Amino acid sequence: MKATTLLFVFAFLSISTVFAQKSNIDKDIKMYTQVWDEVINKGDINQINATHFDENITGVSSPENIVGIAAFKGYYQNFLTGFSDRNFEIIKVFGQNDNIMKHWRFTGKHTGDFFSIPPTGKSVNIEGVTLVKMKNGRILQEQDFMDNTVMMQQLGLVSDPKNLNVVDAMYKAFAIGDIPAVLGNFDAKIVWNEAEGNKLADGNPYIGPDAVLNGVFVRLGADHEYFKLADIKLHEMNNNQVLATLRYDGKFKNGKAYDAQVAHLWTLKYGKAIGFQQYVDTKKLDEAEN
Repeated sequence: MKATTLLFVFAFLSISTVFAQKSNIDKDIKMYTQVWDEVINKGDINQINATHFDENITGVSSPENIVGIAAFKGYYQNFLTGFSDRNFEIIKVFGQNDNIMKHWRFTGKHTGDFFSIPPTGKSVNIEGVTLVKMKNGRILQEQDFMDNTVMMQQLGLVSDPKNLNVVDAMYKAFAIGDIPAVLGNFDAKIVWNEAEGNKLADGNPYIGPDAVLNGVFVRLGADHEYFKLADIKLHEMNNNQVLATLRYDGKFKNGKAYDAQVAHLWTLKYGKAIGFQQYVDTKKLDEAEN
């Protein structure tokens, strides 16, 4: 009988402990979610205080951690001054004991100084995960996991490494006459400019793939016995741009051939060409055509 009673007591205490822990983590999650909504979405940096954060709050980071309430406030102030139209959304959050995990999304427009990066006017849309440790109902430690390269790409400070492949594929398709494949890599609103002084510049700017097809590619085919691109070299630039240096090897239907030095500046976004600017020796083209 006594053994049964003891087992009942232990079971009751265990269940009570589980419920108490569940109640505590629910309170922690509610406080945590509300604090970051106030800080980021409402811009109240003073919510980072001793009421919500342990005095030894630590942001696990590289090359060194962010330690202390003052340092934490200074770090996140960059997001408030750096971005307008901020929206911080916690997509999913759950916890156990003193641990919280959140999956989040941040969007905003870079209109102010952000960790000494001057405003670019570009918008960001990034996701990440944060691991959180709580202590006595306050936030003790945070560690963010996100791809900083994606943010830098969206700010135009680091180019998408796939850009070179996209441009290279367009030149290879052009070389074999696969114009549909070239146009397939164009954004629907691509802005295309021929060099000033080039006869084809009369349609600048060409907007959209069809305009480029009819205003540039069809006219090139009609005017030439052959038109080739030679010695193509691609150079990755910042702000999602690719510079191509090359030569035009062509022959007009009047029988005159030419070999001209050329540069193409491509601008890309999300794997599509959104801008093109040609630079060419227009004098050499004009002399060969006339």
